[in-house]
Formats: sequence, C-alpha cells, structure tokens
Amino acid sequence: MTTDAADLPDWEKRFRAPRVSLPDWAEDAPDHALFVSNATGTYELYAWDRKTGHRRQVTDRPNGTTDGVLTPDGEAIWWFSDTDGDEFGVWMRQPFGGGEDEPAAPGLAPSYPAGLAIGRDGAAVIGRSTDEDGTTVHLVPAPGGGEAVEIYRHRESAGVGDLSHDGTLIALEHTEHGDAMHSALRVVRPDGSTVAELDDTEGGTKELGLAVLGFAPVAGDTRLLVGHQRRGRWEPMIWDPVAGTETPLPVELPGDVGAEWYPDGSALLIEHSFEARSELWRYEPGAAAPVRVETPAGTVSGATARPDGTVEYLWSSAAQPPVVRSTSGAVVLDPPGAKAPPSVPVEDVWVEGPGGRIHALVQRPATGDGPFPTVFDIHGGPTWHDSDAFASGPAAWVDHGFAVVRVNYRGSTGYGRAWTDALKHRVGLIELEDIAAVREWSVASGLADPERLVLAGGSWGGYLTLLGLGTQPDAWALGLAAVPVADYVTAYHDEMEALKAMDRTLLGGTPEEVPERFEASSPLTYVDAVRAPVYISAGVNDPRCPIRQVENYVDRLAARGAVHEVYRYDAGHGSLVVEERIKQVRLELEFALKHLGGGDVQGRGGVPEA
Repeated sequence: MTTDAADLPDWEKRFRAPRVSLPDWAEDAPDHALFVSNATGTYELYAWDRKTGHRRQVTDRPNGTTDGVLTPDGEAIWWFSDTDGDEFGVWMRQPFGGGEDEPAAPGLAPSYPAGLAIGRDGAAVIGRSTDEDGTTVHLVPAPGGGEAVEIYRHRESAGVGDLSHDGTLIALEHTEHGDAMHSALRVVRPDGSTVAELDDTEGGTKELGLAVLGFAPVAGDTRLLVGHQRRGRWEPMIWDPVAGTETPLPVELPGDVGAEWYPDGSALLIEHSFEARSELWRYEPGAAAPVRVETPAGTVSGATARPDGTVEYLWSSAAQPPVVRSTSGAVVLDPPGAKAPPSVPVEDVWVEGPGGRIHALVQRPATGDGPFPTVFDIHGGPTWHDSDAFASGPAAWVDHGFAVVRVNYRGSTGYGRAWTDALKHRVGLIELEDIAAVREWSVASGLADPERLVLAGGSWGGYLTLLGLGTQPDAWALGLAAVPVADYVTAYHDEMEALKAMDRTLLGGTPEEVPERFEASSPLTYVDAVRAPVYISAGVNDPRCPIRQVENYVDRLAARGAVHEVYRYDAGHGSLVVEERIKQVRLELEFALKHLGGGDVQGRGGVPEA
C-alpha cells in the first residue's frame, strides 16, 4: 500500500519537492543551458534549450551527479564521473543534444578535480589532485589534437581558476607557500610559462588570500577580476597581468563582496553577503558607486547576468523555498510538481562571546512559548556560514516542536577576515567556545530547555558535535553527527590530499610535527567522557571524513557500552538521493524522540514530553 503524497508530513514534502539550481549558460550560445535537479528523486544534470523549451536529463547514475560545465559554443557538456560519491574520477563529455558519453581527456588517469576551464577552440585546462602527485594542471587539446600536456605541478594544493577569452592566458590559484587558507595567483601561457604573479601572503608571512573571479569576457581583453582581502574582508578588484596594473573598485559595502562580469564586459554584477543575508548590485568600472539590483530580503545563492542585461538569481529565505527569479519579474525555471511547504522565519540573535559578538539564527515552533527542546544545528566548512535561506533539515525539527539554533562561530565567512581566520591551532575548541556562549543565552532567554539540548551537524558540524559531546559532556542531552571527523589523526592520513593541506594550515603541521594539537582537537581524545546518547551517520566512500576513523571512534563507544547508533550508507560525503536524505533525517528524528521522550516522527506535532 503506497502513501499518497498529500498525506505525507510537511517535512517530507520539503525534501521531495522538485528543485532546480541556477541555470548555467554557454557563453557563445546563451540559449543552451545546464542545471541540476532532483526531479527523478536523485540530483542529476539537465540540458535546457531555452529557445525551444526542451529539457532532457543528461546524467543518470545511482548516486547522482552535480558537477557539469557547458563548452563555450554550447555544443557539449562536460561532467565529472566518480564512483558512488568518492569524488575520484574523470571528466566525461556528452553532446548537448544527447548521445553517447566519452572520456573528455582519455590520457588522464582518475583524480580528484582541481578546476576546469574550456576554451573556444575546444581545448581545455584540467586541474587534478592525487595523493601521489599533489596538484597537476594539464592542457588538453581539442578532440583529435593529441595528448594532454602537463603545464604545472606542485605538492601543495592548487587549482585552475579561468581561461582568457582567446585562450592565451590561464589563471591559477596556488598555495605553494604552504597556507591552504590563503591562495596566491599565477597567470601562465598554455606552454606553462609565467606571465605574472600576484601574492598577498608575501611567501606565507601574511594571511591574505586571493581568488580568481574570471577573465573579462571580451576578445583581446587581458583584465582579470580577482577577489582580495587587503581591507579585512573579501572584495573585488581588476588586475591586468599583462599590463601590470591593479584597479581597486569603490564598492563600500560591509561584509564580503564577490563579483562577476556582465557578458559584454561593460559592468560587474556584485554579490554582497552580510550578516547572513545577501543582495546584488551593478557596478560600471569608473563609476563612483554601485547601483542596487532589487531582490527580496533573504539569500541569493547564485546569480548571473544575461546578454540582454537582465539578472537571473536563485533566491530563498528560511521561510520560503528556493526559486529562480529574473529582474524582469519572471520565474525563470519552475520545476513541475508539488511545491515545498513554507517554514518559519529566522530571528537574529547577537551574543557576546570570548572572541567578539557571535551571530546566531533562531527558528522556533509557531505554537508555544518555550522553553523548547532545542537543536544546535552546526554548519560545516568550517569556512562557511548559515544564512537566511531555506533548509529542509532545520524545518523538520521545527515541525516536531524543536527550536533550532544555528551559530556562525569563529571560522565562519561573511563577518570579516579576522573572524574567519581565528581558528588556527586550537581547532574545534574555539568554535565550541562560541557555541557554548550562544547555548548559555538560549537557556537564560527562556528559548531552550536545558535538559533537552541537542548538538548536531554534518561534516565539520559533525566533527564539532563529537568534540563538543566529549569536552562539554554536562551541556548536551544528545548528539547527532553526520559524516564527521571523529579521529583526527587517522582522518588526516586517510583523507584527500587537498584536505591534508588544509589541516596542516589549521593545526600548524602534520600529526607527527604537532601531535599535541591533533590530540587536543580530536574527538577521539575525549570519547570516554561522552555521556549523552550519540547517533552517527557516515558514507562508506567518503574521501573527506573517511570511514576508518569513524569506526575507530565507534569502537571506543562500544567498548564501554555507551549509548550509540551508527548508520552507514553507500555514498560519499553526503547523499544526492532524496529517499536517502529523508531516511537519514527520519533516523535522526527517531533517535532524538526516543531518547528525549515521546513524540511521533510521522506527524507535525511529535513534541517530546517533558
């Protein structure tokens, strides 16, 4: 007997509702577009001919596909093929109109991806990362033009940033100075010879990063849009590596500022992120200031300027589900099927912490005055931030009578470089100090029931969950850790090479060089102090938080009879399958309701009894 979709609880409907990403489009064929959708129940790539309206599914794999790029002429789609979410694989190519897949660079062995740029002549620049070689960059000729040629190699992490309009300049981001959090830039010719360097780290002695935002989309134009941190936040400037000039931009907005070119190179589309919201602006080089591009209050998760000057953007808020809009007023891409039910809006909370004011986002059930059982849903990254954006996971907890608190701890983006860079050496412990300050506020304010506090998160948030359960055992009634770092030393040795570089930056060396720091920051160190019931989910193919180190932690829990459950699934660092995502949320809800008391995971109410 099947359940009618109308009878499903709202939290499931939100996961099942068809979604689409912001469509990418081919530079020289703007009617050819590519987007990601979960329409079949698995996130896959779709081609869209905007002129005819025809859409077709490009990829169809058991564990989904999300990484794809259109060639500039719009005639082919490159997509990354890994094995069951392990992120290790090769680029494939498929005709835009459909046809057989073929290896896009048949001479290159599988690797972790490190950037891709495709030229108008059919050639491509491919970045690769492996444990054996570090980072390599290869120039791949147009089909039938010969074998790939290596033009860059270094042990430290690097990546392909962009390729100029005429294919004569390649922008690379690299961390040869050993600081994986702050890249330097190098522009090279297709033969690998260096044109120019831009390095704000001064050989690793300064913590200032640079990022490639894109070459000017105009023939013969050598200007490169880059992001820099020279004034304590991310903001754009124009660098001409051939002329040797740098042009600061008078974009005086608080928070982090990114940008991309309008298609004719005459203006920049400014993406401004500040205090968990984002907005758009247009700036014409030489103008005194940018002009606002009107968008609703909330979060713009991506935006692109079209050849006709309109801007398309993916927007949502915590209360309203995502939609692809245009500044023309139209909904650009509306997937068929039932829409996701709305949720409750977020409230902004500012709490004084040991490192400065901490911003937290709070959602509370629509009924009742509290105190509520409360989930501290901790974001991953760590260089990321929670925002006023739609999220089905937190909404599910609210439906079941929980308040949800999300903390933009030190290490989060969007609050200036000093806040993001504050994690060095006392990794994990610093973030937990901020979470503890917000936890104290939540109890003192009457929001949270101190006897029913849940620490939860995925990836870095899962890591902080396990570390918090061990270092703050009296504070938490329950822990829910998804794809976590659990044993930091083993995780370091098993994880993908780019993350090894990040850990060396965060902790100041390898486990052999700074063993005391790895020990202090590892959840395994404190596992015997954990008293709260623990639920852990992990992907068996995860290259970021590998399964062996999770098993080490679970073995220690089991050895002393600690209350715990483990769910292992056949994917990598998360799942692209809707049913699998629903299953994981259901298991977390059941675990929480079981150990906190009462409730029905099927329904909206499901509020644990006091």
